[in-house]
Amino acid sequence: MFTIDDLTDRLGGYLPPDEIQQVKRAFYYAEQAHDGQHRRSGEAYVTHPLAVANILANMHMDHQSLMAAMLHDVIEDTSVDKPAVETQFGKPVAELVDGVSKLTQIAFEDKAVAQAENFQKMVLAMSRDIRVIIVKLADRLHNMRTLGALRPDKKRRIARETLEIYARVAGRLGINTIRIELEDLAFQAIHPMRAERIKRAVISARGHRRSAMRQVQDTMQQSLNDEGLSGTVMGRQKHLLSIYRKMRDQRKPFAEIMDVFGFRIVTDDVASCYRILGIVHNLYKPVPGRFKDYIAIPKANGYQSLHTTLFGPRGMPIEVQIRTREMEAMANNGIAAHWLYKAGQTDHPIAEGSRARARSWVKGLLEMQRHAGDSLEFIEHVKNDLFPDDIYVFTPKGDIMELPRGATVIDFAYSVHTDIGNSCIACRIDRQLAPLSTRLESGQTLDIITAPAARPNVAWLNFVGTAKARSAIRHALKHQQQKEAIQLGRRLLNKALSVFETSIEELDDALVKRALKELDIEDKDTLLESIGLGRHMAYVVARHLIDLLDGQGATASGEAKSQQPVVISGSEGMVTSFARCCHPLPGDDVVGHLSAGKGLVVHRAECNNLADKQNPDKLFTLEWAENIDEDFLVALRIEVESRRGLVAELAGVVTDADANIERIGIEERDARLASVNLTLAVKGRVHLARIIKRIRNLHSVEKIYRLGQ
Repeated sequence: MFTIDDLTDRLGGYLPPDEIQQVKRAFYYAEQAHDGQHRRSGEAYVTHPLAVANILANMHMDHQSLMAAMLHDVIEDTSVDKPAVETQFGKPVAELVDGVSKLTQIAFEDKAVAQAENFQKMVLAMSRDIRVIIVKLADRLHNMRTLGALRPDKKRRIARETLEIYARVAGRLGINTIRIELEDLAFQAIHPMRAERIKRAVISARGHRRSAMRQVQDTMQQSLNDEGLSGTVMGRQKHLLSIYRKMRDQRKPFAEIMDVFGFRIVTDDVASCYRILGIVHNLYKPVPGRFKDYIAIPKANGYQSLHTTLFGPRGMPIEVQIRTREMEAMANNGIAAHWLYKAGQTDHPIAEGSRARARSWVKGLLEMQRHAGDSLEFIEHVKNDLFPDDIYVFTPKGDIMELPRGATVIDFAYSVHTDIGNSCIACRIDRQLAPLSTRLESGQTLDIITAPAARPNVAWLNFVGTAKARSAIRHALKHQQQKEAIQLGRRLLNKALSVFETSIEELDDALVKRALKELDIEDKDTLLESIGLGRHMAYVVARHLIDLLDGQGATASGEAKSQQPVVISGSEGMVTSFARCCHPLPGDDVVGHLSAGKGLVVHRAECNNLADKQNPDKLFTLEWAENIDEDFLVALRIEVESRRGLVAELAGVVTDADANIERIGIEERDARLASVNLTLAVKGRVHLARIIKRIRNLHSVEKIYRLGQ
């Protein structure tokens, strides 16, 4: 069994004696705190923190991280609290331990909320010290290694959480040794039979391939030696989940996946990387379009390497990665390589660059957290953001921006700055105007065009790819809806107060505050927003205010509330919508129904759906503003003789009448007749009448009528 003496022997290779002594002291403190506690496997509990510290020692983490690993469960599982840890080991170690500890004091409704809240707490701790997540990853890795003692359903739940969050975080921070092991352990817990079959097949295939692999490896090594270049050629193994995903996603049999030979060449410096690339391209022909230079443009997690695919002997594909020793350390340890170099008292630009990227990523997480409505929405954004397959595009000044594959112009705008995203109206890609929904490709240059009065569109949520953009759009729309709800609430409350010949602006502030207190509402804007969204009735609030004003109740009758109608123009925004059941148009007699959470829904006065509305206080008389310049949807049904070219003829008539077809559908009634359902965007009743007249004049049309009457 691994002991504290084994660990201290290992630490002697890179830590000074006084720091090793502090790590030992933390171990004995944890051993005493966990005295009498055992893991499900029956081992003493302290074996877990010791194993976590050993994982961190393999990554050459600093002594404070190792101490936090020893103590990471004492706050959660023993009577020791954070102040006691701080007194014994100092504030940095106490903050690390607290950041890794779960929120045990709060009772959550379900596991998903608990997971989200715990991750949210950890992100805040990461923003102060990135080592929190490294200690947490080591903790999760040892837990995954010892899943065997748990129930199958609990195994699967922990494994899924590991795949969705922790393996991706490890990948995002470039810690690939931990990422690969987490993925394989999770795969074995979720699909044990599939994992076992692939593992046996890999062992069998490795035996058959050994001679061919050795031949290619020796040929490459000899070529490097002949050119006097220092470099080591190593075979590269595929891990289980990677093989499974390729078989599933690419629909390839196991034999085809294993036919690809992988090699890694590690050398001394960047210049040698490019020289070795020339040697292997001279040795075997490269596959066109399969070369990637991650040295010139590193991945978002700091990963650097040259990737190329070659046609090997007898046409077998060979994948080669070429990198320096520092890049190899970064590929395995990612952000943790910073402490590896620090332990040797040398700061290295690769490790510093990785730390800067990690800080930038955590900063982005904090921004998403501020915009998210709750922890579940936040963790959904995080999951979407943890895919490492990136593209690289350029700003007009030549700066490189990293975005996930599938990102759009809107994603790029928000990655530059939230205000740019919120106000963008158009884009030039390589100097050509392009739609905001265009999916980007590596190498493109983007120039965003903005307008001060522009605002995000809810339709953007249908095509944006990055979590930052989605989070910022939702936040802006929420703020926009709130602002519009306050404006509508003010209009509705003032309309109700006009019966009593006053307005909210004329009422005394002290009286309004008293009313807010009695209604248990924080402030006036919250009250107006609640009225605008239909949660509070304007007339009921007005009566309450007037009762407080004169102390004897309102003098006007309930019927008097329908005084001046509310004027609408069709451009009120998100809290005023037009009913899809009757499609009201300017010129129609209209009525407003206040719907909780939606705001004011405009119906035609004769709409059948209004007959079901039991509460007359929720109905408002509306009238249209003059000179409306908006498009409104209207639904028509046309009974026609079925014949070729009919749809084109209808489209031509509609276009000539300056209208747009939004939707069209055809239902065959019999061999001769058909019904055409047409949804048009028109300016109003007069415009619609002109369109109907033109359609009615078509030879094939037998009947036309407006739906929703």
